[in-house]
Amino acid sequence: MLIARERLEHSDSRAIDDTLSLSYDRRLHTRQRACLDDGEHIALMLSRGTVLRDGDVLQCEGGRLVRVRAAPECLSRVVSKNPLDLARAAYHLGNRHVPTELGMGFVAYLHDHVLDDMIRRLGLEVTVTTAPFTPEPGAYDHSHDTHTRPHHHDPSQPLDPSHPDPIEHSHPIEHSHSHDHPHDPCPEHDSAYPHA
Repeated sequence: MLIARERLEHSDSRAIDDTLSLSYDRRLHTRQRACLDDGEHIALMLSRGTVLRDGDVLQCEGGRLVRVRAAPECLSRVVSKNPLDLARAAYHLGNRHVPTELGMGFVAYLHDHVLDDMIRRLGLEVTVTTAPFTPEPGAYDHSHDTHTRPHHHDPSQPLDPSHPDPIEHSHPIEHSHSHDHPHDPCPEHDSAYPHA
């Protein structure tokens, strides 16, 4: 079985050997078994805290390179020509800690009929579509540099001067709920490699 232990920080000129399409939820897990797009099995054994994004390159044992792709998922998409309306929608989604993709003239999130109703109550149209999902990483997501997330600091205690950056502990990013995706070609992926 192919094993990937490293995400390359910088792309280089070497040719990509394979592609691996993963849903958003699965791109959050550092330890899992998956299938490349051609059906070959791969084990991801990445550093704790790594979050994969569309376009990332994994280096496998033996030197093979695999490009990560955001798999198509069922999304709710909000389109408006009014930036204030989209900002209002993004605010309410963010207030509920919903991973949200922002683009020119649209906001998208993993399809959820309850959230759709909330957005419609704001006076916006929601359409359901299937597309790759690449949400905003968030202000505290440092997975592409320090592989860390913030921990809570007690404001009554002074910061330790030996720690110039209060962001030091690695925590996996959790998603509020899971989704079953019929396009997942490898349903047994959880059997041997527990999620980080």
